[in-house]
Amino acid sequence: VIFGIAGSVGTYALSLNAVVTSLPRFVGVLLVIIVPCVVIAFTSMKMPQHFKPITIIFLAAMVVAISSYTALGFIGPGAQFSLHPQNATTAQTVAPQAPTVPIIPVEIPLNASVQGNPSFSPSTISVPKGDMIEWTNNDKVPHTVTSAPDGTIFDSNLISPSKSYKLDTSKLDAREYDYLCTVHPFMTGKIVITGEAKPTTANVTIATGASTQKVGQKYFDPQELSAKIDTTVVWTNSDSASHTVTSGKPSDNQTGTIFDSSLIKPGNTFEHGFNSTGSFDYFCSVHPWMTGKVTVG
Repeated sequence: VIFGIAGSVGTYALSLNAVVTSLPRFVGVLLVIIVPCVVIAFTSMKMPQHFKPITIIFLAAMVVAISSYTALGFIGPGAQFSLHPQNATTAQTVAPQAPTVPIIPVEIPLNASVQGNPSFSPSTISVPKGDMIEWTNNDKVPHTVTSAPDGTIFDSNLISPSKSYKLDTSKLDAREYDYLCTVHPFMTGKIVITGEAKPTTANVTIATGASTQKVGQKYFDPQELSAKIDTTVVWTNSDSASHTVTSGKPSDNQTGTIFDSSLIKPGNTFEHGFNSTGSFDYFCSVHPWMTGKVTVG
């Protein structure tokens, strides 16, 4: 009876846990439960005079084992118990986000299926290579966006009303593409893919001998630079001494708030991108007579 009850309770407990996941562990845990039960049951039947001390020994061993396991679970290395509730977390696979690219909208206007009405708005678009074009069907009937003459370059298939179609231009060559609606061939449009915009850079040289203040000496060459927005200015130190490129004027209370190169060693460079319009004074904090200006417009 003792063996049956203990075995049943132990098996049920194992069925509810997520720790014992292998056969050796399962057998080991069952033996830990079954062996004391068998010994106690056998002693009670065959040697009743030893039943009480043997039972006390097993119970004491169980108490010590459970107490040690619990205590070490709180304070031992890799402790897995805590008095503070833990928030359950579920592992989720986060899909990588696609890089953000500009989306150029094109409308298929209402009643575009009627010959003589506007087909695509705008009918011709110029798009930098790599941007996305999105056609939205605002008409009441399906249309297609199909490269002329046979759709071998791109083809949207049928675009239902209120639906859209996106075209990734990064896979297209930089040239003109005519397209049409295969359902209404009189609906035509044109895409002009331009080359990818190259980053604009401008160069400023920290002149040889700039660390010496004298008449006729060039410090930053050119001293004043005019640049377009989104231009990256590159300063190259051609002097034999270290310099800085620090935004502001030597007389300002705060300097270097917009850009500050720290020390530029001889032969090294520093660059800064200007993405807003305005005039930006700068100087060398080591040699304050070295001043310059970048005007962005």
